[in-house]
Amino acid sequence: MSSPDTDPPPLCDKDRKTLLSLAEQSIRYGLQHHHPLPVDSAAYPPPLQEPRASFVTLLLQGQLRGCIGHLEATQATVLDVVANAYSAAFEDPRFAALCAAELPQLEIHISLLTPAYPLTVASEEELVGMLHPGEDGLILEEDLHRGTFLPSVWKQLPEPREFVRQLKLKAGLPAGYWSEKMRVSRYTTESFP
Repeated sequence: MSSPDTDPPPLCDKDRKTLLSLAEQSIRYGLQHHHPLPVDSAAYPPPLQEPRASFVTLLLQGQLRGCIGHLEATQATVLDVVANAYSAAFEDPRFAALCAAELPQLEIHISLLTPAYPLTVASEEELVGMLHPGEDGLILEEDLHRGTFLPSVWKQLPEPREFVRQLKLKAGLPAGYWSEKMRVSRYTTESFP
């Protein structure tokens, strides 16, 4: 089980810029080749070779244009970001595939997740009281229902009770639902630019 004490250290500015550049390159490459940019993770600094889960969020004129990611670290950070950038641009089911004309105005945001750790909570009230608005990412799971909100979602949903209720809806559960079987995990992110 992970805890905040074992979270990876933040990336240096150079590594952050590398990831942002690779995300953009993967989207440009995807426009022509219809798959993510091929990357050899061994060619990058050790922090980018470490397995990290990531989300890539695309904004166009301040509006969401795509957001795809992973909750668990399954591959090198650099590979995860390149794959998620491509998927956010071309495979987010909420949006049509990105077109070349949108590239000049596209904003790319990367969130690197710390490992999620379970919270023991007996009620929605208890969960709401434990949350750190603006800091916590949250995962709710029960049976086949699963949803997450990145910490950046606090900008749209700053009130903890509404944050939790909207996350339940995203997971396909009723807003007022609570069950002893529900699993809740918390994580934080390193987000940039």
